[in-house]
Amino acid sequence: MTKKNKFTVNQDLKQFTRFKKASFEASENFFPTGVALLFLLAVFYGVSIITGEISNSTIIIIAGVLGGYMALNIGANDVANNVAPAVGSKALTMTGALIIAAIFESSGAMIAGGDVVSTIKKGIIDPEMISSSAVFIMIMLSALFAAALWLNLATYLGAPVSTTHSIVGGVMGSGIAAAGIAIVDWGTMSKIAASWVISPVMGGLIAAMLFKCIKFCILQRDDKLAAAKRWVPIMVSVMASIFTMYLMLKGFKKLWKPDPDTIWLTGVIIFVGLPMLIRPFIAKYTKNLENRSKSVNKLFTLPLIISAALLSFAHGANDVANAVGPLAAIVSSASEGVVAAKVGIPIWVMVVGAFGISFGLLLFGPKIIRTVGEKITKLDQVRAYCVALSAAITVIIASQLGLPVSSTHIAVGGIFGVGIYREFSSHSRRKKASEIPAEKLEKRKLVRRSYLLSIAAAWVITVPCAALLSAGIYKTMEFFDVMSMID
Repeated sequence: MTKKNKFTVNQDLKQFTRFKKASFEASENFFPTGVALLFLLAVFYGVSIITGEISNSTIIIIAGVLGGYMALNIGANDVANNVAPAVGSKALTMTGALIIAAIFESSGAMIAGGDVVSTIKKGIIDPEMISSSAVFIMIMLSALFAAALWLNLATYLGAPVSTTHSIVGGVMGSGIAAAGIAIVDWGTMSKIAASWVISPVMGGLIAAMLFKCIKFCILQRDDKLAAAKRWVPIMVSVMASIFTMYLMLKGFKKLWKPDPDTIWLTGVIIFVGLPMLIRPFIAKYTKNLENRSKSVNKLFTLPLIISAALLSFAHGANDVANAVGPLAAIVSSASEGVVAAKVGIPIWVMVVGAFGISFGLLLFGPKIIRTVGEKITKLDQVRAYCVALSAAITVIIASQLGLPVSSTHIAVGGIFGVGIYREFSSHSRRKKASEIPAEKLEKRKLVRRSYLLSIAAAWVITVPCAALLSAGIYKTMEFFDVMSMID
């Protein structure tokens, strides 16, 4: 074979390889999209059968599909925050995390999601200013579609954003388009805007303090295993106590509402009693471990897996309302012709929400999980433990103080908090050990600044972008006289 022929063959092989790779990537991207479309098609046919010939069945079918689309996007974006730290620290594989999250998210939605939901999220618009049930239905349709579109775009760009803020922005935008700016409760909106700062800052500070505590008590000790035997049972008990309180406060609030004294008493009992049960297991497990930080990390693997499951359960119980709330409101208004402050949730609506979240997580969740768990900063089990625990502690503190917080912002803020603290402590150690003047010592970057800026920007623009989208959708429906389809 001549050199020219060899060159031609090599070129052909390279082109074939590139074509094969491109084909594989295209098929890989097409599969989840295809499954998602099949799910929405199943929702379409299912709702068509359920509604039959009832009044406004067409509107209810459209709303059902939009609710399914919203649920898919909640699963793709928001659920990642519960399992990302465990995946980033290698406590869970991606497959294991997806399975655990899907099971517990859907369980939380179906078991503790409640049978009644507020029709107007967070009370951000005044229902007295809505002229008719037809206008209300159009407001909710616009909000649902706009929030889902924004979440879809955020997931595509790899930005973890708040689904609650997305639907809040959607309701605000379509409400203004329908009745003017006076319809919005700007006091409530200012509290929501405050959560853009409150949530990540609280999450970050608490996670950093927890990490500093573990470093001081265990990781910086000469005999790390002896310190671990003493402190890990206490730290696991703190986590068990906090997560029990978190579930009582958030996860089961629609099934059972214990008083604050009961919640705190339960937490104290677990904190006091659990270390006695854990210590023998920790002592036995550490016998064959080396006196290294990696050995200490192994002790936090199981607590991390459990925390991921519990966070997913609580998230499913709470945030499924972001998908089914507007949908249930539309179904109620379309069926009864009135605007109610609270409405019952038909079982088929809850099924759409629960299955949609699970499908969205399984099909599209890995992208956000990798962003949150791996790309912002390097996590190990100890750091991930601090992030997971800070999320639960922050929600409990904020709930007691009446502060609005976002679970998405808390989790991401916790990751940034741990990473920035590592930067600070690493720089301080190097200054002490180095002979180079402090002002000339280059600071190591352990947090990717590009992600910090892009995620913060996505948070700030979520409400206004969802609002603009929703207002545009409402005006488009108004232009095409969609209201005439509503009885």
